[in-house]
Amino acid sequence: MRLASEIVPVCDVPSRDRQRMFSLMQRCYKRVERRQFEHDLQGKQIVIQVRNPEDDQLVGFSTQVVLNCDVNGQAVRALYSGDTVMEPSFWGDSALAHAWGNFALQLLDDHRRDGPLYWFLTSKGFRTYRYMPLFFKQFCPRFDQEPVGSPRAVLCALGEQVAGADFDPQACVIRRRNAAYATRHDVADPGRRVQVDPHVRYFIERNPGYLQGDELCCLAPLSRDNFTAAAYRVINATAPCEVR
Repeated sequence: MRLASEIVPVCDVPSRDRQRMFSLMQRCYKRVERRQFEHDLQGKQIVIQVRNPEDDQLVGFSTQVVLNCDVNGQAVRALYSGDTVMEPSFWGDSALAHAWGNFALQLLDDHRRDGPLYWFLTSKGFRTYRYMPLFFKQFCPRFDQEPVGSPRAVLCALGEQVAGADFDPQACVIRRRNAAYATRHDVADPGRRVQVDPHVRYFIERNPGYLQGDELCCLAPLSRDNFTAAAYRVINATAPCEVR
């Protein structure tokens, strides 16, 4: 891990960083419009930023917000990860995952008396979906277990809250009616992974419209017991991470 991370409130993100974030989105996604990007950003609470310490260049980020909803009379909270992107030349560096994991653990500690907490992810590509099996023992949907019962109810409630009529509850997929941005083919192409990785194959089969911008809705309970050993190795790795 050679990159540095920082957790910044959205209101404190300067214009130069917003421009760089937008440029990173354009690099990895097609049909990205500045107005939509800014609208999505303003709907989040914090940004996890990743920088190259050699030149302080912003090379990755992920936007986050805590959602609240009611599911069958129970109050539910979920950490929702929005736009997430890394400069391709830095793929494989764990600084973003390290910062996100520590942020999630801090959120758990701060709200441990407030009821169940989940991670809600809408994934446009297999790379973001792969964070689910990397970080969590239990999550859905997955190749060996479909969401049923309470997890499915929570997943559908969050999907509808985020996407409204664009959310397809049968497939647990967001199908944007307007021209949504989509992962560029050189970024989205799974190559041989689709033959050797059941999680990648499942994502492609479950969300066949991913190249057009469809998003697979994913859910994992946020609890210390649900993090994998691999997640804790990433979380506990030594790396600079500042919080504003």
